[in-house]
Amino acid sequence: MNFNNQALIHLFNNLFKSSEQTILVGGAAEPLYLPKDTEASFHQVIFTQDYFASALHEIAHWCIAGKARRQLVDYGYWYQPDGRSMEAQNLFEQVEIKPQALEWIFSTATGIKFRVSADNLTGNHPASDEFKYNIYQQVLAYLTNGMPTHAELLKHALLRFYQRKNLFSLACFNLEDL
Repeated sequence: MNFNNQALIHLFNNLFKSSEQTILVGGAAEPLYLPKDTEASFHQVIFTQDYFASALHEIAHWCIAGKARRQLVDYGYWYQPDGRSMEAQNLFEQVEIKPQALEWIFSTATGIKFRVSADNLTGNHPASDEFKYNIYQQVLAYLTNGMPTHAELLKHALLRFYQRKNLFSLACFNLEDL
């Protein structure tokens, strides 16, 4: 399979550059979302290094953010780096359920394995079982009740590009895989 970041960038940009004035950009030290301004003619979804999974995760955040949030740097979200307390980790998990559910759907559409991220490498708080369960439940809800419009468009583009249309179903998602 072609898990080439350039292919993903091309797919995303073909879908959203004109309609949403948004492009996908790789190679950054840290992920970031930048709204367009006087110096940038496009909103930018920026992913870490050349990590395909980082691109899928940052796209998921963009798909969830509404129009107002897409006018703010990093959608106006708070971020606390590694070493979070248990309380801060619990807050992180609450806001990451929907993006990680979309990331899992996008990963499955491409054929790569999804890995839950607690994003707390130096802390002592790995992803909780409750977090994993909530992500799984959100995936089921998205696939049963529908996803945000941009996410749905991207999912179908990924399924076509990676030729997985006939291999994609609710059966692809198992809680035990997390």
